[in-house]
Amino acid sequence: MDRSSHGGTSGGDRAAPANPGGRWTRYRFRSVWDLDAAPARVYAALETPESYPLWWPQIRAVAPAADGNGGTATIRSVLPYTLRVGAAELLRDPVRGVLEVALLGDLEGWARWTVRARAGGTRALYEQEVEVRRPLMRLLAFPGRPVFRLNHTLMMRSGRRGLAAHLAARPEAV
Repeated sequence: MDRSSHGGTSGGDRAAPANPGGRWTRYRFRSVWDLDAAPARVYAALETPESYPLWWPQIRAVAPAADGNGGTATIRSVLPYTLRVGAAELLRDPVRGVLEVALLGDLEGWARWTVRARAGGTRALYEQEVEVRRPLMRLLAFPGRPVFRLNHTLMMRSGRRGLAAHLAARPEAV
């Protein structure tokens, strides 16, 4: 199951933003993935972004940083543009099931996975707050907003399906 919601600006759609011109370039996303695998396995898959291209079709490539605390991802979903996003690790806490990164590049902000046990498996919550930095996306921010949000929803659904299949194909260690 993937339940995605897409907020407006970080202050909410009803609040007047401090920067009215930038309102349409800010996004807040939230997706819930229910997976039939143990939380430790889900967390292990999510904490290894260099393996994302194996199971998440829209993540085309991930190049780890030399220091091991982040890297760069090349992302392309339904729309005909490619995003390049750098990620710097902010938090890696397997005990609490939290992974958080700062995002730089075509998108700037942060993203967080929170992994928790649920009956029959795991619930992985993905949260992201970003501002679009790519010039074309900024130019199309107002008219393209519904399409950009749909594009993100489709990418997250595909990621959930891909991770579920990836986890089902890997036998648990004994």
